[in-house]
Amino acid sequence: MNNPALKRFIPENAAKAIPHGHPACPVNGRDVYRILASRETIVMACNIRIPLVLPGIMRAARELDAVVAFELAKTEGDLAGGYTGMTPKVFVATILDAARKVDFGHPFVIHGDHITVKNAGEQEIEAARLLIEAEIEAGYTSFAIDASFNEIPDNARITAMLSAPIAARRLGLEVEVGEIKSAGTEARLSTVEEAVELMERLSAAGVDPDLLAINNGSKHGNYLEGEKISIDLERTGEIYRAIHGRFGVSIAQHGITGTPLHLVGRFAEYGIRKGNVGTQWQNIAHAGLPAPLLRSMREWAKESGKDIKFATKQFKREIDSVPAEFAGKIEDAAYEEAVRLLKAFRAEGTARIVADALAAGA
Repeated sequence: MNNPALKRFIPENAAKAIPHGHPACPVNGRDVYRILASRETIVMACNIRIPLVLPGIMRAARELDAVVAFELAKTEGDLAGGYTGMTPKVFVATILDAARKVDFGHPFVIHGDHITVKNAGEQEIEAARLLIEAEIEAGYTSFAIDASFNEIPDNARITAMLSAPIAARRLGLEVEVGEIKSAGTEARLSTVEEAVELMERLSAAGVDPDLLAINNGSKHGNYLEGEKISIDLERTGEIYRAIHGRFGVSIAQHGITGTPLHLVGRFAEYGIRKGNVGTQWQNIAHAGLPAPLLRSMREWAKESGKDIKFATKQFKREIDSVPAEFAGKIEDAAYEEAVRLLKAFRAEGTARIVADALAAGA
């Protein structure tokens, strides 16, 4: 696309991070979610733990003219770099480097995924506040405040408190009700009543989210062998109908890795407008790494008693400097998977829809 006119819609905080003449066009998540809310399409949000997949995803988005989001959760990329070794500032620079490499000028969102607050203590809340501050400064254009570990009154209070600087800049905001567990663990599904109560409390506090993440049976991470995938789309649709007309909020779907594409292809019919894909990109990167490097990562994880994702930071230098043949293999595999997912998400042409809507509303 590389439309110079789109540059004027880059939020001020993001524009500061982009060198003059750079093709990248990060746009406001709020604009994207609101423009696409009435359409049965989904913004693919990619958790980029290993940056080698970025060029392939960008190529697919450009080819299909699709808006995408690039994101890191608090655990993946906090002020100390999380388990990926990327702070907010490093993450934005990484995205910009990839965009320059493939001349990617289509609109995209930079999202702070799962800014978690696991309890109502001051230390937990302050850590989230500082992360949001750093993400805004780095150029993020959308944020997910996840206080779902708390009872709904505390969830609403914490979310309202932390979202103030986001609202002041009118950037994208996702909130969450019902904790989404890791694969292999059980969690109770979110209810219509819980979703409505959270939205009522947030509305009373002057908070106006774009998206609500719910637990509809999905899981984070890789599914265990033989584990049943039980995503309740009927429940999802009930929650969407209860909150969308009244509060203008759509549904964010987490935990898509491992979900059959024929099921993913139905998501948009149930009010889902943002779909998070994280572990799948990690799996693709791991499959393309040099065998000795992946073996070393697995050995480190085994000796540490940790999931292999935590090896990402420990081996970041080696991962970032793999020979070109391996980087190319990963890029191509990411491109092919992104094409499949974007088509299932019905995202083709959404970049033009967003660009035209922004221009018309200017």
